[in-house]
Amino acid sequence: MRYLTAALAVLILLLQYPLWLGKGGWLRVWDLDRQVAQHKEQNEKLKRRNNALDAEVRDLKQGFEAVEERARYELGMVRSDEIFFQVIPPVPGGSPAAASQLPGATVSAKPAPASKSGAAPAGTGVNPSVDIKKSH
Repeated sequence: MRYLTAALAVLILLLQYPLWLGKGGWLRVWDLDRQVAQHKEQNEKLKRRNNALDAEVRDLKQGFEAVEERARYELGMVRSDEIFFQVIPPVPGGSPAAASQLPGATVSAKPAPASKSGAAPAGTGVNPSVDIKKSH
């Protein structure tokens, strides 16, 4: 009787091995379910990004407002009939000359002649989007 019980216990253990640790076992199924959930989440993020890009492309194709907005913010362009003012906070403990040491800043007493695109002529050293004027 002892041998029969031991043989049945070994048989049950042999049948349980593929169920838990085999190629199609529970651990593998659990891992695959976790991977599917991660991929679904990633796909949702990519769908939201694609929808935003699609809306931006449609906006760029349909009107000039989006193109103008991009030119203003990404390229720093202004229209020829506009004056661009940039307010720069004072540098703590700095002198008036310290404002001219800001990266990309140029102090100019008079505006440079502008071309049709609103950009300063090449070689003038004037950045049209930054014009710092100090009053004493």
